[in-house]
Amino acid sequence: MNTTLDPLLKLPRAERIQLVEDLWDSIAREDSELPILDSHREELQRRKERFLAHPYSGRTWEEVKQHARSRHD
Repeated sequence: MNTTLDPLLKLPRAERIQLVEDLWDSIAREDSELPILDSHREELQRRKERFLAHPYSGRTWEEVKQHARSRHD
């Protein structure tokens, strides 16, 4: 184990969870500041329009999981 983490690993579980949440929140704030490429924005818009035109054309999460599992059998 990395010795620089040793002091953190000795913290009570609740404090370690809070630390993880605080780190995740800081990452999320940074990500919200990242610019979105025009090509990505356009693709998201196309997908949204396709979904709104055909909202029942996709699969449920259960169907996706079942399909993925059947491919491994």
